[in-house]
Amino acid sequence: MSPQPPFGSSEPRRSAAELDETDRAIITVLLEDGRISVRALADQVHISRANAYTRLGRLESEGVISGFAARLNPQRAGLGTSAYILLRVEQNAWRSVSRHLAEIPYIDHFALVGGDFDVLVLARTPDNDVLRQVVLEHIQEVPEVRSTRTWLVFDESPGRGTRWD
Repeated sequence: MSPQPPFGSSEPRRSAAELDETDRAIITVLLEDGRISVRALADQVHISRANAYTRLGRLESEGVISGFAARLNPQRAGLGTSAYILLRVEQNAWRSVSRHLAEIPYIDHFALVGGDFDVLVLARTPDNDVLRQVVLEHIQEVPEVRSTRTWLVFDESPGRGTRWD
């Protein structure tokens, strides 16, 4: 039997890539500055540029690094209201629910989780009125959603991404 794809994905799961200390150092630097030049990356990690190019290419081809993106400051972007929304969904309906959630505006992230609820959603909206619309008029309208619980975020600190130390 083949492994199940990740939540919301049609790709089969692959085994984890083997990362050494240099790979982890490269990832750490890229998490801090995804726009860093390969020359500066090599200098910071204390390897040659050729080695940095090779390792970066391998990390991308193995799917360890899946892209480079800007980090959004939600407050400055006009998305000052954030909430985590927990969903209980019908058994075995997560694929359908994930398709619906992917179409709802203002949903930043969602994940299949274990515990008392089935799905965790992070919504970022301009204000409470829009958050209410997201929850009541979009999420609760998904046929397989049985109940929701919303936790308003009062303050948050940006993460650094995965830490190796």
